Amino acid sequence: MDGRLSPPGLALPRIGLGGSAFGNLYRATSDEDCTAAIDAAWDAGVRYFDTAPHYGLGLSERRMGAALADRPRSDWILSTKAGRLLEPTPERAAHLDDGFAVPAAHRRVWDFSRDGVLRSLEASLERLNIDRIDVVYLHDPDDHWEQASTQAVDALVELREQGVIRAIGAGMNQSAMLAEFVRRCDVDVVMLAGRYTLLDRSAEADLLPLAQERGVAVVAAGVYNSGLLSRARVDAASKFDYRTTPDHLVRRASRLAEICRTHGVTLPDAAVQFPLRHPVITSVVIGARNRQQIEQGIERASVQIPEALWDEIDAWRSDESVAAGENSFDD
Repeated sequence: MDGRLSPPGLALPRIGLGGSAFGNLYRATSDEDCTAAIDAAWDAGVRYFDTAPHYGLGLSERRMGAALADRPRSDWILSTKAGRLLEPTPERAAHLDDGFAVPAAHRRVWDFSRDGVLRSLEASLERLNIDRIDVVYLHDPDDHWEQASTQAVDALVELREQGVIRAIGAGMNQSAMLAEFVRRCDVDVVMLAGRYTLLDRSAEADLLPLAQERGVAVVAAGVYNSGLLSRARVDAASKFDYRTTPDHLVRRASRLAEICRTHGVTLPDAAVQFPLRHPVITSVVIGARNRQQIEQGIERASVQIPEALWDEIDAWRSDESVAAGENSFDD
């Protein structure tokens, strides 16, 4: 593990495959493409797979479970999430879900109660067609801290003690509340999306030092910041944090791309590898919707990056922080 933290008794690999696109995120993905992506990841040595009920109203879980079904269960690690129950809405089946290209035949209902967590995981086990889950994250409990940090965590601890799951935590797009889970709750690992990247290092102020102090592992997701860091030459139309990118962030990303080019690597190469430079980051989860995308992501993770690139980026950020204020992401 190269000195990186990992949940007790669970050695998470450096690279994992994220399954949001398997739920038809933004546009349809075929069963064949999803299976091919998982096959390519497996052939490249990837053994960590992440999904959630939220992704395509259960479609991602069903596809991932089916594609992994023929592999020995002890050979791979799977994480899913809890906090959104899927309730049938057959009257809306002719409409598309918001954000995922699937029929809106279910609706998501926030529920971080003990019963809600147990029901969510029971449904996930059925969709995945497996009898145990390795890691369960409470999914986006931003507006539900009280219930999530008590009832939901207690339920997950109980399941961990029973051996139904092996590690527990939370997964969010912010670092402040994840830091509170680490500070106050008995969690093993957290998934941080988009807040420890080449462009946004805000987790350095709260989560990362606390996680290192407490021995809690961090899985980094959203390393491309929703697309802005995914191309060698920055596209101003790319999203940042799922929204239109402000001009000043386009300029900052473009400068990062220039620095990368001077050292013979690409911006996405550096974006994939950057989080793993911190000892508390145990894995980077890369999203993909087909074989080509996951092969590209794995290749980016293996590119040799000179230390001088990181030094130049740090020097540039230091100058930027003096001029404009550290981590200035708003207009």
